[in-house]
Order: sequence, then C-alpha cells, then structure tokens
Amino acid sequence: MEDFFETHLHSGVRRHIPRAISTQQAHRRRPVGHGRRRQLEPHDGRSATVCYSLGMVRPELAHLELLAEVDALVERLERWADAAPPWPPAETCRAMVQRLIGRAGDLRIRLDAPLVVATLGGSGTGKSALVNALLGTEAVKTGRQRPTTTRPTLICRPEISPAALGIDPKSVELIQLDLPMLADLVLIDCPDPDTAEEASADTNLARLRQILPHCDVLLVTTTQQKYRSARVADELAAAASGARLVFVQTHADVDDDIREDWTDVLGKQYTTGQVFLVDSPAALADAREGLAPRGPFAALVDLLTRQLAGKAATRIRRANFLDLVEQTLASCRARIDEQIEPVGRIGTAIEEQRTVLAARLSAQMRSELLTSRRQWENRLLGQVASGWGLSPFSLVLRVFQGLGSLLAARLLWRARTPAQMALWGVVQGARTWQRHRQEKAVDQSADRAVAGCWDQADLRSAALILGGHATEAGFSRRVASIDTIAAEADRAGTDFVANVSTELESLLARLARRHTGWFTRLRYELLLAAMLGVLLFRLGKNFFYDSWLAVDLLDAAPVAVYGVDFYLSAGFWLLLWCLLLIWLFTGRLRRGLRREIDSLAETWNRSSSADDIFAQLESECTRIDQFRNDLAQLEQHITGLRKRLGTSNGELGHRH
Repeated sequence: MEDFFETHLHSGVRRHIPRAISTQQAHRRRPVGHGRRRQLEPHDGRSATVCYSLGMVRPELAHLELLAEVDALVERLERWADAAPPWPPAETCRAMVQRLIGRAGDLRIRLDAPLVVATLGGSGTGKSALVNALLGTEAVKTGRQRPTTTRPTLICRPEISPAALGIDPKSVELIQLDLPMLADLVLIDCPDPDTAEEASADTNLARLRQILPHCDVLLVTTTQQKYRSARVADELAAAASGARLVFVQTHADVDDDIREDWTDVLGKQYTTGQVFLVDSPAALADAREGLAPRGPFAALVDLLTRQLAGKAATRIRRANFLDLVEQTLASCRARIDEQIEPVGRIGTAIEEQRTVLAARLSAQMRSELLTSRRQWENRLLGQVASGWGLSPFSLVLRVFQGLGSLLAARLLWRARTPAQMALWGVVQGARTWQRHRQEKAVDQSADRAVAGCWDQADLRSAALILGGHATEAGFSRRVASIDTIAAEADRAGTDFVANVSTELESLLARLARRHTGWFTRLRYELLLAAMLGVLLFRLGKNFFYDSWLAVDLLDAAPVAVYGVDFYLSAGFWLLLWCLLLIWLFTGRLRRGLRREIDSLAETWNRSSSADDIFAQLESECTRIDQFRNDLAQLEQHITGLRKRLGTSNGELGHRH
C-alpha cells in the first residue's frame, strides 16, 4: 500500500485529504485526460514552506479580487437602481436589479464553496444515470420511462452542508459521500421540467426553479427523442442566466448521434462549447469494475474534475455573475426602449407648446414696448445726454430734453398774481402725475404682456395635450395637470418680468454707449460747429472787415453793421439747423431702439421665455434619459470587465 495526499485549495485554506489505495487501483481509476500527476520528488523543508506560501497567497488574492469586483459592481448597480425615476419600466428595472443584488449576496456565500453542478433535462433523459456514472456508484434511483426524481437530490462530501451553499436544507434530499469526484464539486440531481404540473408550491417544477439559481454549472441532458422539447427549452432559457452549460447527449447505446442537429437548434440562443455523447450505464459498469473512464465520458470527467477545479471555479462564478448582470441589464434595456418612444414624444410636445406660448409672449411684449417707445426713447436720450459730456451738441440735447421744464419755468417767471401761480401749480402737478403714470406703465409693460398672452384657455389646452402624452408614456397625470402648469406659468412669468427689466436696462446702456462713441460725437459736433462757424464768420466779416478795415485800408465804401433783422434770421436758421440735427440723431436712436426690441423679441420667441413652463414634466423626461444613459454606461462597464477578466473554460456553453 502507498499513502499519498491530494491537496485542494478553497479560499486560501489548504486541506490534506488522505487516501489509502493501491498503485494498481490508482492507475485504474485515474480518468483519461487528467494528465500525468506531478512527481513527488524529495525536497527540503524550505522549498515546502515556499510552495505552501505561494499556494496560500494566490487563491487568497484571487478571492479578494473577486470580492472587490463583486462589491464595486453591486454598489454601482445599487446607485443606478436608487436613481430610478417614478416610471413603470424604471421601477421594474429597479426591482430586477434588487433581485440581482440578492443573487450577488448568494454568490458571496458560495465563493468559498465547491462548484455546484446540477442536471437539467426532460424526463427519461438519463439525468440520474449520468450522476451515478460520474460518482462511480448508484447513489440515486434511475428510470427511463417515467420521472424518478421528484425532489432535488444534493450529493456532496460529508463536511459540506446545503446551508454553506446558500440552499435551504429542507428543499433538497441530502446524500453525503466521501468520493474523489466530489473533492471540488457538489452534484445536484434535479426534477424533470417537462411534467404536466404548474409552478405552484410543492411541485417538481417549483422545486426545480427554486434550486437552479444556486447552480454554477448545468449538465443539460437530452436524447434523440427529447432534444426539441419546448418545455425543456423554456426552462433552460430561464435557468441559463448566470450559469455555465455542458450539453450531454445520453443513451448513446441506443440513440443516433444528434449532436450536430442539436447544436444547430441551440445555436441561435447559446454557445454550446463541446457537446458530449455518453453511455451512462456503461460508464457506471466500468467504474464498478475499477476501469478508467473511456471515450467522451472520460473527457466529461476530465472537464468536471480537473478543468473546473481551483481557479476555474472562480472564473466560472465570475463569468456566471457577469452573465446574469448582462442579461438583467439587457432585459432592462428592452423594457426601457419599449416605452421610450412616448417619452420622446413628450419632449417634442413640450417644445411645441413652449414655442406657441413663447411666440405669443414675444409678440405681446414687442407690442407693449413699441406702444411705450416714446418713454423708452426719452430714457435713452437722457442716458445719451449724460454720457455725451460737455459740448455744444450735448447742450442742445439737454435743452431739447428739458424743453418742457424750461417752458414751465418761463410760465412761472411770468406769473404775476396768486391765481396765475396757482394755475401754474395745477398744470405742473398734472404734468408730473402724467409723467409718473407713463413711467409706471413702462415699468409694468412686461406684466401686462404676460397677463395678456398666457390665459387659462391656452394653459388648459396645453395641459390637455401634454396630459395625453404623459398618460401614454406611463407618467402620473399630476405632472401635466392644469394646476401644475398654471403654477409653473406664474413662476415663469415672474422670472420673465425680472429678466426683461434687466435686459431692457442693459439694452438702454448698450445703445447709449453705441450712440456716444467718438465718431458719432465728432460728426454731430462738426455739423453744429459748421453752422456756428458760418454765422460767426458772417458777423465777424461784417463788423470788422466790411464796416471798418476795408474802409481804412482799401478806401472802400462803408457797409452798415447788421441789425436786429440779421440776428433774428441767424437765430432762426441756427434753431432750424439744431432741430434738423436733433431729428437726425433721435431718428438714429429710434431705429436702433426698434432693432434692439425686435432682436429681444426674437430671443424671447426661441422658447427661452417659457423654459420654466412644463418644467416638472420635462424633469421627469430628463431623469429617464439620464437613467437610460447610465444604463448604457453600465453595459459598457460590464463589456469592459468581460474583456479584462476573461471568461471560463471554452468547452463550456452559455447563453448569448
């Protein structure tokens, strides 16, 4: 007899399991494809310590890496689910992700446990016979004609319990065996999915669906008669999320090889990997006689016992979890895309209604400003005169702007009796009151524009249109009710009035700076100076030259000095010239002010004035768009994780 140890690593804990079998038995039972065992050469204690340390560190690092990846991904999924807007597809997605996060908790529990391998197939496909063949002993009952397995049967080593796998012990029949096949695996013989039962409590189908989420690898069995079973295909599609698949055709002793056709049937939904063709009774008979596995069954044993052991189990669980996350997110994407079109129509309808309301407000505001343009021109002229500086033309502008006050002062100066002074006071008070009313009307032009364009009929019509779109998209009618929209219109009107006041003050300041530039001032000052120069030249020539110097120097006939008539005529032409310059300048101001008003009206017409209306409804649409964009980023993150971390063994199948 020769004693040796088979060493297994689970979460960095090295466990030595003694075996006492003969060399001949070891040679017979060694599965084909396992490869040659490493020679146990003599080595010193230091080498053993180094090997032991490396064996401890690498699995622990892989374990911690997987935990960190799962935690980071779960945290990101939680943030995305918590940000779900109150929209039926988003709420469904949140519920799905919460269930997925629960599955992540099960994954953490099972990280330290052996790989869970379960059978899935129709009744009579040889699931139980395959389990017995893998174990090398008849551990479970078999039957070809009718369902034999009615409850999941869990076969594991004695030191393993269903609770350690996250499985309710009451939901399975437990068989504990000390067999080499179970060193790194736990086998589950599942009930048949193609029974006539419904998935109610205490039925085979319900028990099957309860146990499958805890499985890492599914041995999908079929026969020549069963491989196109629709019921089995449905259960496989539901169970394949979050599990690797191994496809096995049983009854190789009596059935034709249908693996190629089966692969074609599965190819639309699954990557099949290697499909095995086995004869379970023959394999069990070989095991009883102490013979090594042969043919495809040997390759299946090698896959389960060697290729899926150690780090492969970590990769499988990681790939299963990423599969489950990817398929959950794909389902969320399908649900969101199915209902996203009505949400897009809401955005279009909002823009249309805002355009209508903004156009009405813009037209009304433009009309109000043009109606009171004389007061705006006076304000602008006052700012221009203040910014012009001290010059002849600025004096003309100030006189023109204050002409009414000058006339009123002249009347007061000419008053001689108390009655005349009282009459002057009444007239001046009426003028002051009228000017105050005009200024107040100018300041309230924005209020009148808002009150005159957004009436209840318009808002009710908008609420009716948007309410229909909101109902179609699955929103609450509250976000598009007339009360909500009316309140938003009031806030929008208040903000618009405040913004308009600021914009008009800025407009006046901008126009004042434009019309007090050095080129404009120089032009009008030169024109006024030219008229003054002509008049002064005529007066100077007449007084100094024609009536004095020419007589003394040239003996010319004396010319009479201009009298009052000339001064009256010169004053008339100077006044007329000043009025012409003022008319030209104020016309320039008037045209500039009108252009600026039209430009502002065009700005208000581009929906900016109505941005606060339908804000709550638009906010819901924005949240949905952001939720959808975050989903796309999550999907890209999962794709990146797949590329960076890799997947499991290429011989395993999985769902597309």
